[in-house]
Amino acid sequence: MAKQKRLGKGIEALFANSDFNVLNDEIEDIQGYDIVEVEIEKLRPNPYQPRKSFDQNALEELASSIKEHGIFQPIIVRENLVGYDILAGERRYRASQLIGLETIPAIIKEFNDQEMMEIALLENLQREDLSAIEEAQAYQMLIDQLNLTQEQLGKRLGKSRSHITNTLRLLTLPQYVQDAIINNELSMGHAKILVGKSEKDIKNLFNQIVEDELSVRQTEELIYGTNPQKKTSIKSKSKKEAKSNQIIYLEKKLAENLGTKSIINYSNGKGKIELSFSNDEDLNRILELLGIIE
Repeated sequence: MAKQKRLGKGIEALFANSDFNVLNDEIEDIQGYDIVEVEIEKLRPNPYQPRKSFDQNALEELASSIKEHGIFQPIIVRENLVGYDILAGERRYRASQLIGLETIPAIIKEFNDQEMMEIALLENLQREDLSAIEEAQAYQMLIDQLNLTQEQLGKRLGKSRSHITNTLRLLTLPQYVQDAIINNELSMGHAKILVGKSEKDIKNLFNQIVEDELSVRQTEELIYGTNPQKKTSIKSKSKKEAKSNQIIYLEKKLAENLGTKSIINYSNGKGKIELSFSNDEDLNRILELLGIIE
């Protein structure tokens, strides 16, 4: 390995606005570390890397840039028994492979498994590189590995508990729907609508969304009956049309915030709210969001 130069302030921007207080000092210390040339064949991706798919066109563009200008930002690695684990910079590593580079500038730092997991997730979240499903999988991995509650994870990431909860609910969708989200064939807006529906309804809605290329708005109209020309499986047309726009709007907001089908029956200042849940775990999730249980 050949030493190059000392690292400047660029790495600080990589982790700017981090709420992982446990890592702040460690990350700032990186500024004083040497940049070395590491053999690419001795590198392996971070085993905790949440991102599973990489845009091939974007990688080829990065490879062309590296071929012409070189690599300005070194990757960050830690030593393992046979080489190095990549902590940050897997795209640069993959792009360097495409153009046949034998070495890549890197900073060698000591991180434990927990820190590697947290920083890998944080780097991707800050760059908005993750699909909604990959984000949900990363949240679940942190919860499982670090024994965190959803509320604790939200505080560490600077996210609301409802955001964490609703994102995790995407993992209840069938695998073919999750694959469509990862491949950008289905948007997060569509996914939120499908969550909480029966398996049969999900399949029917998914096929219709794909075949008819429905927008999120059109899908909402199909389900909630806001368009009288569309059919709805939730309520009959006559009952839906009897509801005011305000009640329909409130039903929609409840469904979005609680991540479940919500029905408001209102008449002369009285009524009831119906919330659907699929199992005990789903019920507990809703009760937590409502602040009824912890």
